[in-house]
Amino acid sequence: MPNARLVLKNSSLVDAGTQARYRDLFASHGVVADRLDLVGYLPERGGHLALYNRIDIALDTFPYNGTTTTCEALWMGVPVVTWRGDRHAGRVGASLLAAIGLDDLVAPSLEAYVALARDLAREPARLAALSRSLRERLEASPLLDARSLARALEAAYREMWQRWCRGERT
Repeated sequence: MPNARLVLKNSSLVDAGTQARYRDLFASHGVVADRLDLVGYLPERGGHLALYNRIDIALDTFPYNGTTTTCEALWMGVPVVTWRGDRHAGRVGASLLAAIGLDDLVAPSLEAYVALARDLAREPARLAALSRSLRERLEASPLLDARSLARALEAAYREMWQRWCRGERT
């Protein structure tokens, strides 16, 4: 995407040497420095969340997916594209997106991951509609249904207690 920018946020990016290293790494792959926004630690939660206003599409990390950052991005209206990994740490993004009905943003391969992000970036109307729907999707999903989670947890505890009382120890 010729006009795309990449925002990377990590507490280590407060260090000028670390920023220079990342700029050099990206430059070695043809990404010029002015297309990178390297953001270090932001002490205030509001500033941290406001950073999502500068992002159109979040690219989930791999092989270890985001969890909190994925939820934050979705809450702030930023679609997340993820690559389904081969273990738990690489499948969290897929689980979160499935819970809000966005399996179509889950890629089975690196090539599909790149294509999903590229195609979504090329469809501004789809991207905008998706962005507007994300918070509502989250609110309607099992991810934010604390009452149902509490009932299920209580039922699981009750079942464990009843098994223990029956002498079932496994």
